[in-house]
Amino acid sequence: MRWEQLFADLEAQAAEQETVAEQAEEGSRARAEFGRVRLADRLRGSAGQELALGCRGAGQLTGRLVDVGVDWLLLADPQERELLVALAAVASVAGLTTTTALPADDAVVARALDLRRALRGLARDRAAVQCLLIDGGVLTGTVDRVGADFVELAEHPLDQPRRRGAVTGVRAVPLAAVVAVRTAVPAGA
Repeated sequence: MRWEQLFADLEAQAAEQETVAEQAEEGSRARAEFGRVRLADRLRGSAGQELALGCRGAGQLTGRLVDVGVDWLLLADPQERELLVALAAVASVAGLTTTTALPADDAVVARALDLRRALRGLARDRAAVQCLLIDGGVLTGTVDRVGADFVELAEHPLDQPRRRGAVTGVRAVPLAAVVAVRTAVPAGA
């Protein structure tokens, strides 16, 4: 009878140690898995939520999260203007839900949908925009062309269409200096 009690105690201790080890391993595994989550995936889980972004040079930008790309995110600001934000300029994000999206497929197609491609869409639409820069500057005009690492902006007042007489100059801006590009009119207007 004593042996049976001894074996039962040893089995209980072993089971308890195994449970503790498994719990420690699960926690470690969860931390390791979360360590592979990218900010874009974390943001993607909060689609539709109101976010407040702290951005270098532009301060706080707020709006409803519409979409997330590999190096950009799109907000609809309180006036329903679209705000294309360079992910590299984001210093902090408030308003995230607890949900994290599955990691995005890093396939060729996904990598091609970068900030340059989004800016080319604005150039194609000939939309009047405000370009917020990391030095705090704001340029207004129309995106003319997008190069490998820069964007060209035809500068003109927002209330005037891009016409030769309204353009005061063309400015090349390195993409690394762009915090965000905001459309002048609400989406769909």
